[in-house]
Amino acid sequence: MNMMKAIQVPAKGEPMKLVEIPVPQPGEGQVLLRVEACGVCHGEAKVIEGASSQYPRIPGHEVVGIVEKLAPGSTKWKIGQRVGIGWNGGHNHVTALTMDGGYAEYMVAFEDALIVIPEEISPEEAAPLLCAGETVFSALRNSAARLGDLVAISGIGGLGHLAVQYAKKAGFQTVAISRGQDKEELALELGAHHYIDADKEDPAEALKALGGAKVIVATAPNAKVIASLVGGLGTGGELIIAAVSDEPLEWSAMDFLKGPNTVRGTFTGQAKELEATIQFSILTDVRPMIEVFPLERAQEAYEKMMSAKTKFRAVISMSK
Repeated sequence: MNMMKAIQVPAKGEPMKLVEIPVPQPGEGQVLLRVEACGVCHGEAKVIEGASSQYPRIPGHEVVGIVEKLAPGSTKWKIGQRVGIGWNGGHNHVTALTMDGGYAEYMVAFEDALIVIPEEISPEEAAPLLCAGETVFSALRNSAARLGDLVAISGIGGLGHLAVQYAKKAGFQTVAISRGQDKEELALELGAHHYIDADKEDPAEALKALGGAKVIVATAPNAKVIASLVGGLGTGGELIIAAVSDEPLEWSAMDFLKGPNTVRGTFTGQAKELEATIQFSILTDVRPMIEVFPLERAQEAYEKMMSAKTKFRAVISMSK
């Protein structure tokens, strides 16, 4: 029996564990992937918190790999193709919650949920785009903003550093918002036209001075910061929440009587949206800033990501 190394969450609330288990075999409508890289995302916390349909569970939902084996009747992919998969596992499955994910040398995936990962991008750079990248790309793509509009990105972290790049490359007048001067140089290098230091000035007032934002994408998981951003919208503006936070958001009716503004979240992740994200990223040379770890150090990578000590996306690489 062929064996593989994998990282499992043994049970709810327990830390990840390196194990050696049999290589899974694809069933009807599935393929076997030889995993090349898997992004480390905040969604992994849900597995540890108990959201998985069963345990033990292999986490990881930003997966890039090579098609290694086809199930009988599978015709969409060929052996040797490089493909990727995100949260949407296909057939009503959620990758790493109702089926095993990519923290392993091999993974089974439904063929309909996969997309092509072109050779122009490395597997380590492509992996974070399959959740983090797609989240902010689709937020901007589906927003009310049009070419030349003022678009603000709040938070220059794992999501925000990608959102700034997408906003600039999409033709928006891009504003980056963060705390402290240490992020200013990076924000401008990523393409921001303006930088607002939230330690020195109120972001909402600063945005109003620029004419008001058509769209603000909130990527920093701070409820108080997110709530304050509404005041920076222009007439008919839109605040899109891309951050993961369980804190309640507090607004008064007056916050919305100042103008016909919209507040909404963003959650997509279908194959067609992943494909659009990868294609646009290659076309415009958008790339994540990554820190790469071997599979054996997955727990360390997860802990660094959760404590915001990774710059900017952690990725597990099977070639390390």
